[in-house]
Amino acid sequence: MTSKINVLQVIPKLGYGGAETGCYDIAHYLAEQDCGSYIATSGGELLKFVKKNKVGIFRIPVHSKNPLLIFLNSIILSIFILFKKVNIVHARSRAPAWSCYFACLLTNTRFVTTFHGTYNFKSNLKKFYNSIMLRSNLTIAGSNFIFNHINEKYVEYLNEKRKKLIVIFRGINIDYYNQKNISILKQEKLKKEWNLSSDKFTILMPGRLTYWKGQEKFIESLNILTEDYDIDNFQAILLGSDQGRKVYKKKLFSLIERYSLSKKVKFIDNCNEMPLAYSLADVVVSASVEPESFGRIAIESQAMCKPIIASNIGGSKETILNKKSGYLYKHDDPRELAKFLNTVIQLDQEELKLMGNEGRKNVSKKFDVEIMCSSNLREYKKLLKKDARN
Repeated sequence: MTSKINVLQVIPKLGYGGAETGCYDIAHYLAEQDCGSYIATSGGELLKFVKKNKVGIFRIPVHSKNPLLIFLNSIILSIFILFKKVNIVHARSRAPAWSCYFACLLTNTRFVTTFHGTYNFKSNLKKFYNSIMLRSNLTIAGSNFIFNHINEKYVEYLNEKRKKLIVIFRGINIDYYNQKNISILKQEKLKKEWNLSSDKFTILMPGRLTYWKGQEKFIESLNILTEDYDIDNFQAILLGSDQGRKVYKKKLFSLIERYSLSKKVKFIDNCNEMPLAYSLADVVVSASVEPESFGRIAIESQAMCKPIIASNIGGSKETILNKKSGYLYKHDDPRELAKFLNTVIQLDQEELKLMGNEGRKNVSKKFDVEIMCSSNLREYKKLLKKDARN
């Protein structure tokens, strides 16, 4: 086996999503383990936080789906691989994965992919495009839900190589997401910025504004909460950008006005310190009407000792301890969501604290970023040891 492991991770843009933060965390972990660590990307907000003395950044338009650029990227990546003596290439999205695939063939380099989403398809051509994530020496599924999805939808691309498909759960930095590290002064400042009342029960729903995240169902549940349960002393925060979906946002505003919830629901575009946002909440909601491949909100809120109410589909079923760290409800049923909101609102402070502590223990045990990073490195080493034996 080569004396030093040099890993190149390739991702379209280094933003704040789950795939991107995972890439960022692993890159720095590898550097700390005396590995060569590089990221190839077209850019992104998270780049400014990368420690350039530890992690090498290679700017290249790997976000493009243009076939010509994909081909040119493969040539450029091949040169980079040879120059930096990279022996593991880890792709985290389909377009760059095609470039990585050809670059690894040209340079005889081990190829790893992480299957981050369900990558839906309506044609065989799209399915073939998606299949690049299974043409690697090792495919990592971010949850058991994704693992099962791959086995159900892409069995013809697995054949006798099922052993190359494994599950490594995503992880978060539990030191960063820690209620004990939150400044009271910052909390008070953010409360004023968001115009929140200290004596109202605060419900937080993070996530970009898009249909499948379930904001409409959430608003309907708030109406049911007021009408059927006579709960009035609450404030709800929809935290997330519309990302240009102006029509959808107007639809949400209309729904809020129809239910006379304008004084109870606030729209906040973004928050640069998510732990601070979670710290203001009494309960967090994830109301997705389509399966989350993993569900980072559920993990982050539990790490922050906050009860989580989430739809019972996708990765949330694996990350939440139902009735211990939170509640799972039928994903298309706002009435059941309202019922569990009422349940949590009725809990006293001690009961809320116990539920929050269960969540924190759950994340510390299963979803700590250290576990994710060390598992990835262990698999890299296995691939290279296998090469050495052959």
